[in-house]
Amino acid sequence: MSELVRVIKEDEVAKVFLYRPQAFNAFDLDMVRQFSECLITLSVDDAARAVVISGEGKAFCAGGDLKWASNFPRGPSAGFHELAARFHLAILEIRRMKKPVIAVINGIAAGGGFSLALACDFRVMARSATLRQAYTSAGLCLDGGGSFTLPRLVGFARALEIAAFDPPISSDQALAWGLVTRVTEDGLAMEEGIKMARQLARGSLHSFGWSKELLTDSFHTPFEAQLEKERTGICSCGAHADGKEGLRAFGEKRKPVFGGREIHKKG
Repeated sequence: MSELVRVIKEDEVAKVFLYRPQAFNAFDLDMVRQFSECLITLSVDDAARAVVISGEGKAFCAGGDLKWASNFPRGPSAGFHELAARFHLAILEIRRMKKPVIAVINGIAAGGGFSLALACDFRVMARSATLRQAYTSAGLCLDGGGSFTLPRLVGFARALEIAAFDPPISSDQALAWGLVTRVTEDGLAMEEGIKMARQLARGSLHSFGWSKELLTDSFHTPFEAQLEKERTGICSCGAHADGKEGLRAFGEKRKPVFGGREIHKKG
């Protein structure tokens, strides 16, 4: 099997590149399998404190490979069934990962690539890049969690407009609508994404993980249950080494050093 996903580790940041540039990094079954397996591995890799996802070449990701699905031996419906099952495993891994995941949108992000970008915690977009929902223009519907994340980022009315009319969304429009976190000049998106990842990696991953989980679950958890989750979370943080370090640093009027770095050095 060819290498369709490449991982490069720089200090505490893992860069994940989708690697089918000849197909604009569109997912076929082999690629999505490698991608989900890569994310599962990184999720439990303590050396990787932040993950950056991008695409090789001119595109971020063109979504599912429609040519592959059209030629699937048992028909496109069966092809989408298998592809979506594995793609959704990857999306769930991103949402449940207890560390920050940043999409660096270096080029077109369409279809499943659009949903993948929205599933990440933060998005850095190159100025000339474009977002495109794309599904409905091919007679399909959103997958990859896009129907969940899109209305929560832009509101129901805007999400339905994007689904119905499928407009190409420029970087300026994406920033104005809250679809991306930052926009950079072309060629600088990865640099900005790595800078953001390193900043987050210096923070408390235990705190980040709890905050990410609480916010994600808040959309479908009753208020009383959410309050109890918050209480469980803050107690867990207070008992964790990062929480204890944060409290000490607050009392000593200094910046905290999270992740046990300084403690380990001192023995």
